[in-house]
Amino acid sequence: MNLIRNFSIIAHINHGKSTLSDRLIQETGVISQRDFKDQILDSMDIERERGITIKSQAVSLPYAAKDGHTYELNLIDTPGHVDFTYEVSRSLASCEGVLLLVDASQGVEAQTVANLYLAMDHDLEIIPVINKIDLPAANVEWVKDQIEEELGLDSDTTILTSAKQGIGIEEVLEAIVTRLPAPQGDLEAPLQALIFDSQYDIYRGTVIYCRVFEGTIRPGDTIRFMYNDATYRVEEIGVFRIKRVPQNMLTAGEVGYIIAGIKTVSDTRCGDTITNNDRPCAMPLPGFKEVKPVVFSSVYPAASDGYEDLAMALEKLKLNDASLVYEKDASAALGSGFRCGFLGLLHLEVVQERLEREFGLYLIITAPSVKYNFIMRDGTTIIIDNPTLYPDPTKIAITQEPYIRASIMMPDRYLGAVMKLCLERRGTSARHQYLEGSRLELTSDLPLAEVIYDFHDRLKTVTQGYGSFDYEILDYRESDLVKLDILIDGERVDALSQLVHKDRALQQARYACEKLKDEIPRQQFKIAIQGAIGAKIISRETISPFRKDVTAKLYGGDVTRKRKLLEKQKKGKKRMKMVGSVAIPQSAFLAVLKRDTD
Repeated sequence: MNLIRNFSIIAHINHGKSTLSDRLIQETGVISQRDFKDQILDSMDIERERGITIKSQAVSLPYAAKDGHTYELNLIDTPGHVDFTYEVSRSLASCEGVLLLVDASQGVEAQTVANLYLAMDHDLEIIPVINKIDLPAANVEWVKDQIEEELGLDSDTTILTSAKQGIGIEEVLEAIVTRLPAPQGDLEAPLQALIFDSQYDIYRGTVIYCRVFEGTIRPGDTIRFMYNDATYRVEEIGVFRIKRVPQNMLTAGEVGYIIAGIKTVSDTRCGDTITNNDRPCAMPLPGFKEVKPVVFSSVYPAASDGYEDLAMALEKLKLNDASLVYEKDASAALGSGFRCGFLGLLHLEVVQERLEREFGLYLIITAPSVKYNFIMRDGTTIIIDNPTLYPDPTKIAITQEPYIRASIMMPDRYLGAVMKLCLERRGTSARHQYLEGSRLELTSDLPLAEVIYDFHDRLKTVTQGYGSFDYEILDYRESDLVKLDILIDGERVDALSQLVHKDRALQQARYACEKLKDEIPRQQFKIAIQGAIGAKIISRETISPFRKDVTAKLYGGDVTRKRKLLEKQKKGKKRMKMVGSVAIPQSAFLAVLKRDTD
């Protein structure tokens, strides 16, 4: 056990975490140069294109240290985005130490601080690493000051690296061996192992990624999940050397995988404890919680005959993504589809891209919504995530919506613009504190519904890319919400309905009507697009009809001849409107979804 080190790399998005992982893998020779490719731990195309880690991975690196011993270094990779904070916390719970990576040109950012606090909560040893020192804009002394001032770490122990150029990689490996503690555990104690991830294999079922804290596990053992009390017989265990390498046993302190004929990923919960069914441990490991979706949206096939394909695609995707929640849904305008729950807006985008790429589907996705609480006059509480289920307003006593605490880091020159953005999004209790030099941290309580659309993009715009953003869910607070309906040619389109704050309803209704006017093609008759709250119309746009000049053939003569032809045309248009229907193109739904309130 003294020759094992379990560690993770934590960083803000795009600070070079995947590149450093690549160099560590190359340096330890766990994969041949011929088989190597950049971002080797990122298995999805979307991860490679966007440069983010969505699905955490693990790899065991054999390292011959300068002290003459060969160590087993278990790198437990973590997702980099705020949507996956819980997965990061479970990965950190499996480690004894972390490499805290900071970009030499950008310095400490919001998620650097958030991840540092997560690591401190787990009482981990922290090694600060400054990456990208080869960049022309690199300012190492400035970043060292930030590490000292903002993070409270000793900057003298900082390791300087350039993962791209391979500078300082050996120093990092030596620091892992010498500065991180070896794992503790009793080989003879009852089995106690933590699930930190799982992946679906079409031939073997679910592959569980776990860290063994106490005891030993062997093929043939009967294991039990302590959350759902399910029991399985272990078929294979092993370690990760990029590929799975079977072993005879996993003992306390080791990180590896278990295959036990488990049908779906949703049977295994991230953070659950595995124990031996015949000799169970007394208590599960702390920190487990159910991951609950916070953003909801309906997904419909663009073609009416694509429902079966969408159902099959979601079923297959669910095998690999336990946090995706969906149920059947139907819309008068869009037909049959599914109401899906996501961890955040990035998770929604990833699921949408995977459905379109991997399964060749064309989708219509409705405006994202969050869960609202409605306390009725009779004392009952209704929880709603779909605007079509909005109850009778006369029976509602109190409406509540979820709030988050946003932590925004930026240079102080952008404070005014960011404060204005937070106020526009109904932010309250804004406080700021200076960190180091001209950098400051602004914290503000914001409604989640105002953040999920485009808050991150707007923040990047007003701070010219220098602002970084992190958040945590707080609680439900009282709010004045109304249901905004969009009527096209007098008919409500349920897929375009939204729950909005009363003060923002007029602005949102006007925006939606203007966008739809641009997207819906003209007809032979006039089309009215209206925004309504209940029976009250609050905004309107009109699409003019195509019009034939029926009086062109008249040359002079009595004016009554002209009027007679115009009246005849008017009656025809009226009859056409009664039987005509307005087809709403897919682009119209997308246009309303991608709002820009400025």
